[in-house]
Amino acid sequence: MSAPHQDDIDDAPEMLDADDALEEVEDGEGDIAMDSDDDEPEEITLQNDSIAYFDSHKDSVFAIAQHPTQPSLIATGGSEGEGDDAPGKGYVFDTSPVVGRPVLPASYNADPSSQQQRSTELKPLFTIEGHSDSINTLTFTLPNGEFLVSGGLDGRLRTYQLSVDARNKPSFTFVAESQEVPEVNWLAPCPSPKYPNTIALGASDGSVWVYTIDASDAATPMQIVQSYFLHTAACTAGAWSPDGTFLATVSEDSSLYVWDVWGEAAAKNLVNDNGQTVVSLTGQDQRFGVDGGLYSVAIDPKTLFVAVGGAGGAVKIVGLPRLGSDTQPTSSKQSKSKAKGGEAGSAQGGTILADLQTQSDGIETLSFSTRQPLLAAGSVDGSIAVYDTSRRFAVRRHIKEAHEEFSVVKVEFVAGGLGDGWLLTSCGMDGVVRRWDVHGAASSAETSLVKEWRGHRGDGEGGGVLGFVEGTTGERIVTAGDDGVVLVFEA
Repeated sequence: MSAPHQDDIDDAPEMLDADDALEEVEDGEGDIAMDSDDDEPEEITLQNDSIAYFDSHKDSVFAIAQHPTQPSLIATGGSEGEGDDAPGKGYVFDTSPVVGRPVLPASYNADPSSQQQRSTELKPLFTIEGHSDSINTLTFTLPNGEFLVSGGLDGRLRTYQLSVDARNKPSFTFVAESQEVPEVNWLAPCPSPKYPNTIALGASDGSVWVYTIDASDAATPMQIVQSYFLHTAACTAGAWSPDGTFLATVSEDSSLYVWDVWGEAAAKNLVNDNGQTVVSLTGQDQRFGVDGGLYSVAIDPKTLFVAVGGAGGAVKIVGLPRLGSDTQPTSSKQSKSKAKGGEAGSAQGGTILADLQTQSDGIETLSFSTRQPLLAAGSVDGSIAVYDTSRRFAVRRHIKEAHEEFSVVKVEFVAGGLGDGWLLTSCGMDGVVRRWDVHGAASSAETSLVKEWRGHRGDGEGGGVLGFVEGTTGERIVTAGDDGVVLVFEA
């Protein structure tokens, strides 16, 4: 039914008189901004300092390795997706075609109007396959990098042989596979030229294995040299002594074992009662135990002592036996000692030399300088502590908020070339790589920072840096990103 018709209502719009329309109303307050329920959008600045990138990975890059004699050859590993059933996959690529950026700024260019050099895209030379779960760790064998070894969360250990043709083009051939453990946590190559192409691994079940690789042995190209089963929880980290004599491993059960892999200590009656170790310390020793476990380990350049890092910021320094002396090793029942850091070389094997507590959260990474008496520790609390090993492990520097509130993932002293052993490189879950000069005592991060490189997503949003390699000179840094990207930075 239609609406009733209303003739008495005037629908015409009301009009202003001409005089009213000409009247001006003064604005005493000026323009007034309109109210908005939304805050102003936050300005986001993206910075990429890389000179090259590799982005073939489909998910996080968990592992990275660098060839020992051809440092431009880089291997990376991760998974092919976020799903639980995503297979592991890795790549090898060559960074040598990347041209470095000029030292002078763009304004000094012969052609100021030319565009700034863009980051170079890198392409894979070889694909690492055969893992049903993420590739968790990678290494090239020493001393010449004859083999590339991958370890996965599927427990597989896969080996590839490197060949270089007359045109200096590298190629890789699959050699063999072994699967003795549930998950491979880490790999470490033996540095001794007496035992070439030897690697150690630590597993999620606590076991430790040592393999020697010989591609000419068709029957057993991957030979098990040793296997150890003293850890009662996951083996979280391992490190060889620089001379390849000892292998130190730590575990979530707060134990440290230093293995006499080649029997050199046993020949001098310097092993523990178990016949396998020169140091055997567990959480049952109240002076050594760390609630929450141990997660990092490193041996000093002179093989005098081993440093371990664990939960709550704990760092322990333990003496190693000198094979040229007649000192006896120490087990966890014998570790009471008054030894001092500066006298570590004369201490018994297994003696606790120092108990350091500078940082407030877990120690994920440790590094000794090869040219200075320095030990660096990176913590989950975002800080880096540097200790003077020649002064009873006194704190030389504590760089608080080195990576702001984000975990420090790796620290490593530049081995040669730059800095004479004083330069320290670090990466963290903030997505930033930083280099520090720790020469001289200081507590301020600003006085230590030499340079930083950005390009990963960072800020804890799946974009941290999970590792890096920098060769012996530190002139180029290649990163493994949680954002699935590998970046090449120039120092």
